[in-house]
Amino acid sequence: MIRTPALGGLKGLRHGFLTRKGGVSAGPFESLNCGYGSEDLESNIDTNRNRAARKLDLSAENIVTVYQVHSNVVVNVTKPWNHSDRPHADGMVSCVPDLALGVLTADCVPILLADIDAGVIGAAHAGWKGALTGIAGATVSAMKKLGAKQKNTFAAIGPCIRQTSYEVGSELRNNFVSRSPESSQYFVPSANTGHFMFDLAAFVLDSLTAAGVGVVDDTKHDTYKDESLFFSYRRATHQEESNYGRSISLIALE
Repeated sequence: MIRTPALGGLKGLRHGFLTRKGGVSAGPFESLNCGYGSEDLESNIDTNRNRAARKLDLSAENIVTVYQVHSNVVVNVTKPWNHSDRPHADGMVSCVPDLALGVLTADCVPILLADIDAGVIGAAHAGWKGALTGIAGATVSAMKKLGAKQKNTFAAIGPCIRQTSYEVGSELRNNFVSRSPESSQYFVPSANTGHFMFDLAAFVLDSLTAAGVGVVDDTKHDTYKDESLFFSYRRATHQEESNYGRSISLIALE
């Protein structure tokens, strides 16, 4: 499990970016696959989520995840819900102790946030679509509605695909640059004509800073490159695998 100094130094908070190690799943899901959206056995995922929860001294029944749809939608979580009832969203906020907000990723950016003085936490899933439409800022705004202050908010960016691994086409770049010409700084030409290497993590980090977040940490891990530790949708695609696992990132107030 990976923690960051910013969040790790806050008393009354538990957080962790879980790797793929320590679970029971096999094949492309080996081993700590926590994503019900995969084709893994549900019993394996249940066991893996229990193991993930125990790493933070939490109960798996109190882990809350959403049906992630690459949006800028954020929900306020007041109690756990049934898996079948989870809302379509990509951000969550809460002020309820012992309730763990969970983000599932396999290349996208997991964001964990906390204003410990206000007793407010947040978690977000940022793929390029969600990043473009403002999921980072929307999560910060939702935390503010619960009493958080941006300057007192600490955030951490977890393992995700990094610029040296993330080649995109000109259309994706144009989606960003057409909204903000300054976004060109996150793209550098790749070896393939008309393609670019995209720094999604830097875009998300700067989005959090622009939203007023006081401190932002970045784990710097590349999910694509480190197959032993992380699941990767893009790596699975390049290796012509039919499916892939999802890692979970968790944050909870004590």
